[in-house]
Amino acid sequence: MMRAALIDTHGKPPSIGDRDVPAPRDTEVRVRVTAASITPLDVLCATGTSYFGAPATPYVPGVQGVGELDDGTAAWFATSAGMQPGDGSLAEWAVVPRADVVPLPDGVDHRLVAALGLSAVAALMSLTWRGNLQHGEHVLVLGGGGVVGQAAIQLALLHGARRVVAGCRSLPATDRAERAGATTVVRLGEPDFEGRLADSGPFDLVVDPVFGESAAAALRALRAGGRLVNLGSSAGETAPLDSATIRGRSLSILGYTNNAITKEQRANAIETIADYVRAGRLTLDFETVRLADISDAWSRQSEGRADRRLVVVP
Repeated sequence: MMRAALIDTHGKPPSIGDRDVPAPRDTEVRVRVTAASITPLDVLCATGTSYFGAPATPYVPGVQGVGELDDGTAAWFATSAGMQPGDGSLAEWAVVPRADVVPLPDGVDHRLVAALGLSAVAALMSLTWRGNLQHGEHVLVLGGGGVVGQAAIQLALLHGARRVVAGCRSLPATDRAERAGATTVVRLGEPDFEGRLADSGPFDLVVDPVFGESAAAALRALRAGGRLVNLGSSAGETAPLDSATIRGRSLSILGYTNNAITKEQRANAIETIADYVRAGRLTLDFETVRLADISDAWSRQSEGRADRRLVVVP
């Protein structure tokens, strides 16, 4: 038997329970989990209100994790827990399709890779694949104190951005963005926000996990031919965009989701992220919690009381 976080009731935090140690089938591998993050997607799926539908209970949540295969190989892995039938990463052991496993280099920090995970994949692919970041360009990262934002700031600089400006809503978020390497931080929602953006710009590329009023202001700060890549809507599902700005500067508004990339693209992104982590060039502000404390940690995440990524260890 193994210990696992179990969702018994939709919308309620998981509790610790016993589960049989899973046995892999021919196309699967077993992973001894060393670290797994609690993500907004995990919480959303567990409410039973996502567009994936209500998952059958009880189940083990966790859409990603890091661990060791039976042969000792360190690996990052993805699961479909909460989106399709089956258990996820928030347990002592997990079984996943071999195609969803990415080997990691020796000596890499499992907790940090778990904390970055798919959020860093989204940041990297928004910059390079969708945003087509070019060397020497000027980048604006909205939500710069969040997980995606912190990763995007660092990855933009690692991939040749000349300057990176961050838009942040709170002082703690501002501190995180500055530690990530933002040249300038502009406070979202402040009366002079748009003016400060104009003073800090113009920008070639915007990474936007927030949308809403901030995205509309960011569009107006783009230079002719600039691009805005949207990958979230934490500040609002709609934005007051005006046609004249988009047409007059020939701007591009691009959408991004991790669901749009292939498993090969995802694996390549994870390998890049892990190499940066091992080299000490990519980091993140995160908090480690024990699996035994999953109920409290989950409640903090779902209620907005967690000010950083929570990484669960056995």
